[in-house]
Amino acid sequence: MKPARLRADVLAGLTTSFALVPECIAFALVAHLNPLMGLYGAFIICTLTALFGGRPGMVSGAAGSMAVVIVALVVQHGVQYLLATVLLGGLIMVAFGLLRLGKLVRMVPYPVMLGFVNGLAIIIALAQLEHFKEGETWLSGTPLYLMLGLVALTMGVVYLLPRLTRAVPPALVAILGVGLLVYLLQLPTRTLGDMAHIAGGLPTLALPDIPWNLETLAIIAPYAILMALVGLLETLLTLNLTDEITESRGYPDRECVALGAANMVSGAFGGMGGCAMIGQTVINLGSGGRGRLSGIVAGVMVLLFVLFLSPLIERIPLAALVGVMFVVAQQTFAWGSLRVAGKVPMSDVLVIVAVTVITVFTDLATAVLCGIVIAALNFAWHHARELYADAHAEPDGSKLYRVHGTLFFASATPFLNQFDPAGDPAQVTLDCQHLSFVDYSAIAALKTLRERYTRAGKHLRVVHLSERCRTLLRRAGEQQG
Repeated sequence: MKPARLRADVLAGLTTSFALVPECIAFALVAHLNPLMGLYGAFIICTLTALFGGRPGMVSGAAGSMAVVIVALVVQHGVQYLLATVLLGGLIMVAFGLLRLGKLVRMVPYPVMLGFVNGLAIIIALAQLEHFKEGETWLSGTPLYLMLGLVALTMGVVYLLPRLTRAVPPALVAILGVGLLVYLLQLPTRTLGDMAHIAGGLPTLALPDIPWNLETLAIIAPYAILMALVGLLETLLTLNLTDEITESRGYPDRECVALGAANMVSGAFGGMGGCAMIGQTVINLGSGGRGRLSGIVAGVMVLLFVLFLSPLIERIPLAALVGVMFVVAQQTFAWGSLRVAGKVPMSDVLVIVAVTVITVFTDLATAVLCGIVIAALNFAWHHARELYADAHAEPDGSKLYRVHGTLFFASATPFLNQFDPAGDPAQVTLDCQHLSFVDYSAIAALKTLRERYTRAGKHLRVVHLSERCRTLLRRAGEQQG
């Protein structure tokens, strides 16, 4: 590895580690867990996915989307059941990757991707507002003005420093610079230590202390499936985004296996479950991190913070980290999606808005599923409308229908409406040279058409079927003459 590349990855990993700590602590607290569980999870998942995953430069950790999924489980059954859920969820992820299902992410339309990115950008920004509270009370007066000033200073450094030099990541300079300013001037502002104390020892191996029986499986399985689904979706969509930013290609199946294995190790060592984190990935890529080393450094640094550097890390002002995350939210949001209204079909705009809103108010899995359903229904609607038929009388007195398009569930009725069994002559020919049969609805439509002509006392002859269409009809037991 070239020295310049090595230096860039190390600095990017260090910068990313500063952003990982408050996020993982916050997500652990959301899930009613010890903050150390979030940090251990971040160390294990970030390091292992960086080492063995399919997308260098992408950062994984104890993500908020996973925390939201398991809150109810922790409250009702406790931490040990959570750890068992993380183990089972990781196993599901590994199976997903081994079955080579990662390519299913190609089924996600681009408008859904835009909605996903926009929704997570809004979530990242909204999550920072919690740092403007002390307990349940919003900051006011001098503490609020100081917080806003330091946030603005941090954002100013991140935006302006690249105009002067690109030798060091601007986010790293902003965090360390604002932290040093607060320390030297003894400014009374909240620090990372006010969120939680992060000092601790090495994570230890211990299987969850639960009864290993079918009753336990019935409790944890629904949460494990949902956790795996959310984690895989966020990871694969973040992988796609990373591919676009770096103009390179990742390997989704390998990433799924590595993520699942990392979650299993995390659960076995008392850590939270996790997946790709879009905010930290954007920070890493924006800081120059492109190789596996950047993720490894980020993960190992989180552990070093816990073991040795907690007194220093706890002095970092929250305002500096909030400022960096606000910049990340601004850079993550696909602002171009706001300008496409009127330039792209209204259905695509609807998908973008729907996925964005659903991501913010529910969860990523629901949002992506809804987006895919909306996009699929729109595709089916427009594809069905493209089916049409040319009809003309033949010299022998028969009638020829030449149908163009795709015959499937949404176009079955328009297909049948092209014909006039009552008014047609005794002999009718259906030319399928430009017609594709897709599903059982297509076969049923052809069967219905034949029955209508039979009831009218007329004969329908079908010609020029493709080999694929013939195969479909043979399997369904339909005659092709």
